[in-house]
Amino acid sequence: MTSAQNNPPPLLSVHNLTKRFKARQGFRSRWITAVENVSFHIYPRETYALVGESGSGKSTTGRALLRLTEATSGQAHFAGKDIFSLPAKALRELRKDIQMIFQDPLSSLDPKRSIGYSVAEPLIIHGLDDRAGRRAKVAGLLARLGFSPGDADRYPHEFSGGQRQRIGIAKALILDPRLIVCDEPVSALDVSIQSQILNLLLELQRERGFSYLFIAHDLGVVRHIADRIGVMYRGRIVEEAPTQTLFSSARHPYTRFLLASILPAHPRQKKNLVLPVRTSPDAGSVQGAGCVYSGKCPFAISLCFEHAPVARIIGDQHRIACHVCD
Repeated sequence: MTSAQNNPPPLLSVHNLTKRFKARQGFRSRWITAVENVSFHIYPRETYALVGESGSGKSTTGRALLRLTEATSGQAHFAGKDIFSLPAKALRELRKDIQMIFQDPLSSLDPKRSIGYSVAEPLIIHGLDDRAGRRAKVAGLLARLGFSPGDADRYPHEFSGGQRQRIGIAKALILDPRLIVCDEPVSALDVSIQSQILNLLLELQRERGFSYLFIAHDLGVVRHIADRIGVMYRGRIVEEAPTQTLFSSARHPYTRFLLASILPAHPRQKKNLVLPVRTSPDAGSVQGAGCVYSGKCPFAISLCFEHAPVARIIGDQHRIACHVCD
């Protein structure tokens, strides 16, 4: 992991990313906002984590950056290229540099193809290397990830969950990308396997020098891999800070609530973080009608229900969107 300070310009810059989905209710349709005005950047060799509960918009953000779903508005620049305006051919080229590791590796692997073919498939799609070259590259990468030479001819169902996730990692790495979007890559794995995969991701980053956008719902997981963390709630980033700063000096009530849910190393540590939660209906947290967390925040004032807070800097790389936080 590296610090964002003294680094070159960001590899990825996202500004005011918004994504709305059209949903039908009976004979009527309405727009649901999944992500609203999300902004962040990622430096070369850096790991930036998006953290929040299910439905906060983390995965939608990652998929929008790969244009697996089209953004409603906003901008995203990767190495100077405007991702959202690229034509099909240029987008295809860009995907050599941006790859994704999915939460469920089995769903991203063809059950009728060997893992060797699945890992080589990106090379085939992009017309890279001849057959012998692809086989050699796949064999070398699988060996690096702990597989035996004969494993390339086996099928996904013959491997454990942790092994399948390693296959998914191999598939993402085969094109030597500069940025990898990790969408909950360890949430479906046993705790012991989670630590192995996280350590592997860190080792590969040190070896190859790429960046991560790491999406997770567990602050305890990202603590050991992320350089900076953005905390999302109902489609918005409510706090962002370097990892150490966030864990030692979190300001936003929602961030502090998430931290309080982590099992502490010492029983007394948790007492300082526990917050009461407003139990009244969540009416004040409707997007566009105030702060998204106002309906649950124990410190909310009338302003919180009337106007959405604008993100502001409160320290070195530390910003929050809150009316009442110091």
